[in-house]
Amino acid sequence: MHRALWVWMAALLALALPPASAAELTPKQEQAWREQIKAALFVPDPLPALAPETHSRFEPAPGVLAERVTYATEFGMRVPAILYLPKARRGKVPALIVVNGHGGDKYSWYAFYSGVLYARGGAAVLTYDPAGEGERNSERKSGTRAHDKVEPPRELAQRLGGLMMTDVMQAVSYLFQRPEVDARRIGAMGYSMGSFVLSLACAVETRLRACVLVGGGNLDGPGEYWDKSKPMCQGIPYQSLAFLGDRAAAIYSLHASRGPTLVYNGLQDGTVSIPTHSKPFFDDLYRRTAELRGNSKGLFQYEFTEGAHRPYFVTRPVAGWLERQLDFPNWTEADIAALPVTHISEWAQANGVEMDRLYSSEEREGGTPALGTGVPALSRKDLSVFTPEQWEREKDRLIHESWLKQAKAAIAPH
Repeated sequence: MHRALWVWMAALLALALPPASAAELTPKQEQAWREQIKAALFVPDPLPALAPETHSRFEPAPGVLAERVTYATEFGMRVPAILYLPKARRGKVPALIVVNGHGGDKYSWYAFYSGVLYARGGAAVLTYDPAGEGERNSERKSGTRAHDKVEPPRELAQRLGGLMMTDVMQAVSYLFQRPEVDARRIGAMGYSMGSFVLSLACAVETRLRACVLVGGGNLDGPGEYWDKSKPMCQGIPYQSLAFLGDRAAAIYSLHASRGPTLVYNGLQDGTVSIPTHSKPFFDDLYRRTAELRGNSKGLFQYEFTEGAHRPYFVTRPVAGWLERQLDFPNWTEADIAALPVTHISEWAQANGVEMDRLYSSEEREGGTPALGTGVPALSRKDLSVFTPEQWEREKDRLIHESWLKQAKAAIAPH
């Protein structure tokens, strides 16, 4: 049966059933939701064979090692990524995945800052280029938002949402097979668009121990912010999950079954409507999720700070929360509380760090009080998996246009 028809039938059946009460919501129902989410967004099941490759190694900062790696995603495409590791290790270490916001990739300041910061804390950190950015861009550029170009049919946007989920799940698979990593202590951190992608991925990817959503996570209702947001990577994929009923409550119920989730936002973050989606909004979402599950055990936590749209997973409160979930080998909570901070706009100016011009202002990412000091400015050459010559040979397996061609070919004629 064609997958789109299966999703339509599953949604019809869900609508025909009475709303689930606390007593009716079972592990079987939750597993059915996971399968329906993956089917609606065309996430491959099973996931593609990983085929990981390490291309080269370097030392980005004292005490930190890094590897330039690739692994497979949909249609035989490859994901270029950087894996940061603590140089000195005793036993297996926890791991983190960085999921970028719009225009972000492994070259973004917060991606490599997170890599060095948390590797110093004793964790492995994986950062990768999302669809259409960095080495997955046809011109090897960053900040292009190439995947935002609206193209019919609607199913193509559903497939793009599923590709972004698949990229996260393949990152988990990559870390699972690394001998240094404790597979029971893998977390993921998503910012802005990455918070949306991760809200879905953490609902279906049960191998993740902990998830952090910053600059987002405020999943709302029909016709509201997320339905109206960028249609290709957010709006249409979110609309496609209408069969869940109360989508936000259902998604966060799946999070609770997987493990801890923290949603952390700035109260002045108008980019994702936090001024109108602040504590009362989350209080109500928490209540609805608890009612759906029948209890509040393991439900997401939500916290706020003064500030706007920023990657708060580089800040002290979020690092402290992650320490409680993943137990970083080189840090205690007291250590994190004592670490100095770096004002990002000053650091970027002093070190010549490029920042996305849409977010670099003091009111946004420039004002981030990032944990730690002395993180070096890593260059595009440092953070490229391939040389220009190698990339030219490999680009057909990397760039977004190659994925689009195959995704369009996979869409059955109507």
